[in-house]
Amino acid sequence: MTVGPLRALGEVIQLAYYPSDFDAALKYWTETVGVGPFFVLNDVRLGEMKYKGEPTDAVFSMAIGYWGDIQIELIRTDSTEPSLYVGEYAVRDRLHHVCVFVDDIAVARKACAEAGAEVIVEGKVGEDGAVIYVDPGQGPGFVIEYLQPMAGSEGLFQMMKDAAADWAGSDPVRVLQ
Repeated sequence: MTVGPLRALGEVIQLAYYPSDFDAALKYWTETVGVGPFFVLNDVRLGEMKYKGEPTDAVFSMAIGYWGDIQIELIRTDSTEPSLYVGEYAVRDRLHHVCVFVDDIAVARKACAEAGAEVIVEGKVGEDGAVIYVDPGQGPGFVIEYLQPMAGSEGLFQMMKDAAADWAGSDPVRVLQ
């Protein structure tokens, strides 16, 4: 048996949720589960963002915390622009998508095309990063994000992971500028 084209792209590094109540979700993950601290990035905009091939100016915020080697991402948006967080893909209060880091977004895009996965969202991340969110065929709730991180983001993610390694519950939500 050969590994499918999507699995061959890499390991899942993130579980992402789009909660109805962002603050309650942060409280649950930090106090009940014990994941933290979470780092909040507000007003995120992808460069050259497209939703189903059409330009969009959607804005969202995210909080990222580590549970061992896995990122837990919580998403919040007030934007009504077309995106994964408005309309059919805006599934809430359950797993929204998973994320896989890739070295080359073009390779991920080709593998997704070969597998018949529809690109829902695409955009640039910083100067040299890129992202695609794909529906591999099961519809809303089965989205995979492929992220080619921008240069320097490995340091940011490592800082978050290191903060979680010895976190004892203080300062559970930290806003990044």
